[in-house]
Amino acid sequence: MAAGGGGGGGGGGVGLFAGFRALGRYSGHVPHVLRYHGRHREFYVATAVGRSVHTYNVKKLGIVAVSNALLQDITCLAADRMLIFASYGDIFHAVARNKEVVHTYKGHKARIHLLQPFGDHVISVDVANILIVWDIQSEEEYLQVVFDKATFAVSAMLHPSTYLNKILLGSEQGGMQLWNIRSNKLLYSFPGWGLGVTTLEQAPAVDVVAVGLVSGHIIVHNIKFDETLMKFQQDWGPITAISFRTDGHPVMAAGSPVGHIALWDLEEKKLISQMRNAHSTAIAGMSFVPGEPLLITNGADNAIRVWIFDGPGGTGRVLRSRMGHSAPPTKIRYHGQNGEQILSAGQDGTLQSFSTVHERFNKSLGRGSINKKKSKKKGLQHDTMALPPITAFASEVAHQSDWDGIVACHQGYITCTTWNYQKTSMGIHKLRPEEFSKNKPVDIYATAVDITSCGNFAVIGMSTGRVDVYNMQSGLHRGCYGKERAHEGSIRGLAVDGLNQLTITAGSEGLIKFWKFKTKDLVHSTDLPSSPSGILLHRDSGILGIAFDDFSISVFDIETRKIVRKFSGHHGRINDMTFSPDGRWLITSSMDCTIKTWDLPSGCLIDCFLLDSAAVSLTMSPTGDFLATAHVDDLGIYLWSNRSLYSLVSLRPLPADYEPSMVILPGTCPLEDVDVAESEETCDEMIEYDSPEQLGEQLVTLSSLPESRWKNLLNLDIIKKKNKPREPPKVPTSAPFFIPTVPGLIPRYAAPEQENDAQSKVVNIGVLAQKSDFYIHLEEALSTNKYAAPLNMLKDLGPSNIEIELRSLAPEGGGSVEVMLSFLRMIGMMLNKKYNFELAQAYLALYLKLHLKIVSSEPSLLEEVSRLSTQLEETWIHLRTLFNQSLCVLTYMKSALL
Repeated sequence: MAAGGGGGGGGGGVGLFAGFRALGRYSGHVPHVLRYHGRHREFYVATAVGRSVHTYNVKKLGIVAVSNALLQDITCLAADRMLIFASYGDIFHAVARNKEVVHTYKGHKARIHLLQPFGDHVISVDVANILIVWDIQSEEEYLQVVFDKATFAVSAMLHPSTYLNKILLGSEQGGMQLWNIRSNKLLYSFPGWGLGVTTLEQAPAVDVVAVGLVSGHIIVHNIKFDETLMKFQQDWGPITAISFRTDGHPVMAAGSPVGHIALWDLEEKKLISQMRNAHSTAIAGMSFVPGEPLLITNGADNAIRVWIFDGPGGTGRVLRSRMGHSAPPTKIRYHGQNGEQILSAGQDGTLQSFSTVHERFNKSLGRGSINKKKSKKKGLQHDTMALPPITAFASEVAHQSDWDGIVACHQGYITCTTWNYQKTSMGIHKLRPEEFSKNKPVDIYATAVDITSCGNFAVIGMSTGRVDVYNMQSGLHRGCYGKERAHEGSIRGLAVDGLNQLTITAGSEGLIKFWKFKTKDLVHSTDLPSSPSGILLHRDSGILGIAFDDFSISVFDIETRKIVRKFSGHHGRINDMTFSPDGRWLITSSMDCTIKTWDLPSGCLIDCFLLDSAAVSLTMSPTGDFLATAHVDDLGIYLWSNRSLYSLVSLRPLPADYEPSMVILPGTCPLEDVDVAESEETCDEMIEYDSPEQLGEQLVTLSSLPESRWKNLLNLDIIKKKNKPREPPKVPTSAPFFIPTVPGLIPRYAAPEQENDAQSKVVNIGVLAQKSDFYIHLEEALSTNKYAAPLNMLKDLGPSNIEIELRSLAPEGGGSVEVMLSFLRMIGMMLNKKYNFELAQAYLALYLKLHLKIVSSEPSLLEEVSRLSTQLEETWIHLRTLFNQSLCVLTYMKSALL
């Protein structure tokens, strides 16, 4: 469904991030369908979300399955016992097991807007007024009926209960027709009520159908005798959905385009109650669970709710719900350090928290309101107290259990609000300058906010250039930066460092200013090459990312107060930036629909991918495993997994002319990384690279052997003495299987024979006379001058074996002076080539310890040792000089402030 971005040095489409899953998508404008699973004995509800079908269990409203994505957004949904039918355009599919598409039906020339399963067949109607009956298994047309659009434009369809082979059609003109599908005959025409039919619903009684009209009337009609039993009217516009209770209460529910639900008593023919603002948009689908007092509703406001009717008055309360943003999110940020919650502010005015672990941990912090009590009285539709959407917010987990931990500024509004994450509600403080406490200026508003890492202070920047500090616990004003204002232009961004020492502000006039946080004094001011559009501080490393109006990006070091990196490459306004947790990557999103990853140490672009809609906000998980993005005109939040954590990803710089590939947004179902094989092919060069034994002849190279092989060679006798047991181990005498007895009348056990434990201490001369492989290779090297083979053999041996081999080189151990000379030449070769440097030192030290007397008495060995001594001294002086230089530079870098 989704592949990673570009990257890999211009490779083929496998990059740093791979699409993982979408959060916060639950429902759309398409009515849901309710299904019963006989084997599970459980009800399931299916909703169309974008290009996929989501299936939830009614018991917990937990997501059970997500279908494979279709080619376009689903516009119509229906279901029978086995299959779910979903249509887009002039095609519809049958989905089996809530997952895979098993049938495709093509034949319509216009968009399908009605679907009705009908036993072994399925009926579809398109907007061109053509009705087609399909055989489900063969995917062939069984029947096609064309209606005249001027006289009978089909707008609703129903299979009346117990009416074999018959369907009831409603029209926009108001009339209804009963057809026999098998014989293709029109059985009866209902004159109707002169108003368009919007929905048809079977009542619990046979022959009775509820008809919803565009005028808001609901007609309960007997289709057997063509008689109207009762008539109701709603003043909220056309009827969008109808459902009947079947748990013993004669109640009918009807939905409206404004989100209200009316409950009608069918016995007393009167209104029982109203459920106002059940959804913020039209009620798309509504169905009572058979035999239970539960009503399921969904709407285009991205919400699905289960209502229970268990209280007095007949009205329902929300039992369970799944809801996301009803308007696209504008700002997202990870909350806390565990990387499990994402705070999201949307154009619908709400602040919500989405869990990356499970939907049940999602929270809605509600809508911003000037006065919560008045807002509740007035209701959602007529709420004049509602605050505009949040444009920027900052959160901190420190002290969030003591007081509010989130501060937010609103679009075109001077007052900033606080929010409480643990209480999941708006906070108690409204933060604004005292001079504006009574009168509200129109042209002055808050533009940027930040909260200190300790959670005690909020810093708020205004469009006038003013920057104020407030206490989060008391809401009191704690001062402002500058005499009247901090900047001449409006504040484009602000940040406080991790230790509350510095406050950094960016103004639209092109200045970045550094202030002492506590004393509010100006410390430093820097001119920028262009007007900044936003700033982002990575508190741990002191690196500041600055986005400019000319679409370029600069990276600023707040310690040295210098621009250390400059990046250009975006072709649209930069919407948002985020750092990786270690501060090595800066990830940016732009209106050119690309998301780019910049490597700060190398100063290069290492990843870039293109999307079909621009990312308005993005945030990187504090644990580094996911990148989350929110997009233009999209209700979801999309997670992208960081592939560098679990597979080999090339981080080579991308070429200047690199063109990123288009990537599809991930679906709700978590995706496995399907690009493992491709990534292996792309990174072949990295896998095949094998480091040589020595990078350069002038470099001193150490061996890769562990310290235990060479470090304790000189102390082997001490180690053996320490490890020597206090008394030799005794072998237990083995008892015979059959205990021997002495022959005679009286059975007696025979006394055990005394074994002779004395072992011969005469050494077999033949064993000593054998030459080891190492000894033979050293002998051969005297003539060939090739010492690689004996050295490799020595490297494979343990410390005790090395000591035995070196002891056996001496004449009294069965060796010779020539082989001892050959060993010294091997050490000389190692020093010449400057590799295995520490092994040469250890082997030579042990050699001199064991054979110092022989070396001093043999002139040839003495001459070789003096030559080695000169070599050793030269190499060590060179190494010591390099070490001293490096230590000097390191000490200077640590102590001096550059």
